[in-house]
Amino acid sequence: MSNTAMTSASPAPDIVIRPLVETDLPAADQIVRLAFGTFIGVPDPQTFLGDAEFARSRWLADPGAVLAAEHAGRLIGSNFATNWGSFGFFGPLSVHPEYWERKVAQQLLAPTMEIFREWGNQHLGLYTFAHSPKHMTLYQKFGFWPRDLVAIMAREIQPNAHGSAAGSADSDVAYFSLVAPVRRAELLADCRQLTSAIFDGLDVEREIRSVAAQKLGETILIFHDSRLAAFAVCHTGAGTEAGSGVCYVKFAAVRPGAKVADHLDRLLGAVEDFARAKSASKVTAGVNLARREAFQQMFARGYRTSMQGVAMETGGADSGYNRAGVYILDDWR
Repeated sequence: MSNTAMTSASPAPDIVIRPLVETDLPAADQIVRLAFGTFIGVPDPQTFLGDAEFARSRWLADPGAVLAAEHAGRLIGSNFATNWGSFGFFGPLSVHPEYWERKVAQQLLAPTMEIFREWGNQHLGLYTFAHSPKHMTLYQKFGFWPRDLVAIMAREIQPNAHGSAAGSADSDVAYFSLVAPVRRAELLADCRQLTSAIFDGLDVEREIRSVAAQKLGETILIFHDSRLAAFAVCHTGAGTEAGSGVCYVKFAAVRPGAKVADHLDRLLGAVEDFARAKSASKVTAGVNLARREAFQQMFARGYRTSMQGVAMETGGADSGYNRAGVYILDDWR
């Protein structure tokens, strides 16, 4: 997810690009809200995202993957890169509106691409505004091209009256936070094997560990015949990427096979059970529309598109994991 404006102005030579440090986080969070809130026309831009937050949790997950733009000792923008093994993406990229005419985003993107090269990602992507050709033109300069629409879907659910402890009606469901520490490495390997079966090298261990360490929500694991069939990394509550009253599926994947649709339905049911236990009234998740079957199944379950953007990617149309038959939920914001 990214926000900047483009003009014919030259890049400012007095802007410094450096690693973002912990003391920058309050200012980075304010700029994210101000930039996106201003662009989409929120009356009070600082209310954008409500009590959800992207900056702190992503920085804590990997401090070395975040860049800051500074001018005269003042933070004016930032960019967050994410490493999912063979796949990498960036965002939110935000620049203070006072600097939208100084090509700060371009200065942030060049070293971001160096980070991806150091990681050795095979495929790269980003999420941006589908209605903004200026954003698309900027990212094309760095090898990203528009592909498919991405639907951010939501379903209202009835929370438990008393917020009971997390639990699912499905007996073959486990929660990563409740698994004995000695088993966690094995489960992380199982998750890696599942995602790699969809796209070679895809690995979201970073997200699973971050949710557990920061207590952002839960990773929900679904089993079939004692084998991992699906999992979902979820945020919930204030200070996470979800916000109060929301359970946000940051990433979910279902193992390919004859029962893939059944396992997605079980996974969504378990996510909804978890959300109710946390007194959330809504579940949100993103899905690329190239993954048509997953989108249609979510629609049939009552999920509706609340907003949409576009995925921009490197490589050809047959690269990456955005294709029919893939049951992954994510949105790269």
